[in-house]
Amino acid sequence: MRKLVIAVLMIGTLASCTQTEKGTAIGAGTGAIIGGAVSDSWGGAAIGAVAGGVIGNLIGRSQERQGYCIYRDRYGRRYEARCR
Repeated sequence: MRKLVIAVLMIGTLASCTQTEKGTAIGAGTGAIIGGAVSDSWGGAAIGAVAGGVIGNLIGRSQERQGYCIYRDRYGRRYEARCR
């Protein structure tokens, strides 16, 4: 029962987050589990959490700006606009 309550609270917490925040949290949690299982140590879990969090953040950020492309103007400056 306790695990169910914790799971519901975690899902409720993530429901109000942006895609980037969700990606970071899910990546960090998954990385910690995999890192701890592979290395069988707390240090491995910590390294896995950091690596998973970074990768999850990048994936979440890419999902947040769907439909936008990066263009260059005639002066070489980069800007974002809706894809054509």
